[in-house]
Amino acid sequence: MLEMLKYDLGITTTAYDYRLTQYLENAQTEITREGISLDTTAIGDMSLVVMYAAWLWRKRADGPGMPRMLRYALNNRLFAEKMKGTTNG
Repeated sequence: MLEMLKYDLGITTTAYDYRLTQYLENAQTEITREGISLDTTAIGDMSLVVMYAAWLWRKRADGPGMPRMLRYALNNRLFAEKMKGTTNG
């Protein structure tokens, strides 16, 4: 996921690897706190973590709120997980 995040942010050096790894861990923690069970071997969940971590990295400069795209992705992932646990009938 670190390489995916670095590519998203346009970072080519290893100078920020430790800090970016912390952002990835924080993103996983925050997503889990929202009630989502992550499978970090699944590309969709890895992408979600990377999107969240990239937002955390970018917001440190100007502090914008969570992008609607990210909020929708989180909501869709949570709803999909919760629907798997229900039965029709």
